[in-house]
Amino acid sequence: MQVIATLTRSERQWALIILLVLFALGLALMAAGRNDPLAGHGALVMIAALAAIFAVISGYFTPEPGDERLDHYYDEPSKIGLVLAMAWAAVGMFFGVWVAALLAWPDLTFDAGWASFGRIRPVHTTGVIFGFGGNALIATSFYVMQRTSRARLPDQLSPLFVLFGYNLFCLLAVSGYMMGITQSKEYAEPEWYADIWLVVVWVVYFVIYLRTLARRNEPHIYVANWYYLAFILVVAMLHIVNNLAVPVSFGSAKSYSLFSGVQDAMTQWWYGHNAVAFFLTSGFLGMLYYYMPKRAGRPIYSYRMSIISFWGITFFYMWAGSHHLHYTALPQWVQSLGMTFSIMLLIPSWVSAGNALMTLNGAWHKVRDDAVLRFMMVAAVFYGLTTFEGSFMAIRTVNSLSHYTDWTIGHVHAGTLGWVSMITFGAIYASVPWLWKRPAMYSTQLVETHFWFAIAGTIVYVFAMWNSGIIQGLMWRTYNDSGTLAYSFVDSLIAMHPYYIARTVGGLLFLTGTLVGCYNVWMTIRTAPRTSTTGAEPALAEQPLLQPGE
Repeated sequence: MQVIATLTRSERQWALIILLVLFALGLALMAAGRNDPLAGHGALVMIAALAAIFAVISGYFTPEPGDERLDHYYDEPSKIGLVLAMAWAAVGMFFGVWVAALLAWPDLTFDAGWASFGRIRPVHTTGVIFGFGGNALIATSFYVMQRTSRARLPDQLSPLFVLFGYNLFCLLAVSGYMMGITQSKEYAEPEWYADIWLVVVWVVYFVIYLRTLARRNEPHIYVANWYYLAFILVVAMLHIVNNLAVPVSFGSAKSYSLFSGVQDAMTQWWYGHNAVAFFLTSGFLGMLYYYMPKRAGRPIYSYRMSIISFWGITFFYMWAGSHHLHYTALPQWVQSLGMTFSIMLLIPSWVSAGNALMTLNGAWHKVRDDAVLRFMMVAAVFYGLTTFEGSFMAIRTVNSLSHYTDWTIGHVHAGTLGWVSMITFGAIYASVPWLWKRPAMYSTQLVETHFWFAIAGTIVYVFAMWNSGIIQGLMWRTYNDSGTLAYSFVDSLIAMHPYYIARTVGGLLFLTGTLVGCYNVWMTIRTAPRTSTTGAEPALAEQPLLQPGE
């Protein structure tokens, strides 16, 4: 009801029109799908549209917002996005712990197709990367863009459409995986109709960003916006190219990729590694470059370094994906190109990590006392460690040991748990009191508790997978005196079992911290005063002019 009250009468009418069209599309999918899983997704779209229609109607006749709303930033989308991010974090990480437990104890499942490892594993990855990470990026980008541009979002409706449409896509994806609907790609992409819907949502997101920047009252475009804009633009390009496919029919969820063979593999890893680059790196660097200086009360150590890092990451990352395909049918020169650019990537990556850590010079006492800032500091450290490891693992001779082993899993989770999750939780803990007009989180002690659960879970998980992966790689390439393999694949599985148990424990620790964070955020929102401005940032007209870092 409060969200609908922020819309003008015209925007409420447009919202109803859009939702009615979406309801009709869901009905069409149901009719076309019949016995195909497509019909199930049609029903899901109809239910989501119907629920939103009732929400709009229930608040349709509430008084319109007055012109005074233009004196303040439009933060309702950021509030919704942060709540959704925490909800997806709990769901995605729960499935992650379940998947990890299945590898240690394969009987921890049900006699149902939806609960098999192959179906719930992409539920975990999509829930965490796109549900948790994506919502956090959208919410914080709206927040940061307004503050650094000193300009309000251009309208009330389109940001809500982006959030609603994006989360509908996430629901289509995870429910599709459980029904067995997938393009069978590296990231288990959802099928063609979900991909088309995401393109529509993402274009609206991109246009919102451009419209806000065009309206800015601050001539300087702060570097966080460079990173956010690169994230939005390049992810759109990656998504469209990687998902070029021809559906079997409009009544079937199945489709065939336009690429095949080695071209398909190259396209998938061009997408996969650049999803890491521009979804899991560029977007979250935008987050880091705003929230860490803001929380520390210090300017960025070097604004020039941040720009150099931006262009280095943007250019080098585009060429690095082929290092995932060493010792395959991919041409040797393409493999070498990917390896070379991956090694070169260490320079701009470490420039960003060093820039972030040197920003804390003169504020290390705050890191000791403030768990929120400690989340951000640990994120910068893990970003530096993970980027070094990634460049090292891209070297062909190292890759011969690491590829297809749990070392890669450890590397990925050092990045996702240590870098992405830590900076996201830090940004959420900083944003929630600002958005809900509170002086601090409901419980600073619970923030401390979450931090230590998160850091313990990350270390246990990553060290378990490092050990597991290196042992795997060595066992697979050990020969006896007769020139045959010394160990069978089953021998390596037996050797991995203790590490798989440790991984499950590490994931459980991280999940526990996340649930503590969900409770803390919920209680902060529940106890927020309705009229007080305690802890609030100045109104739009009162914002001081921003100055470049150098």
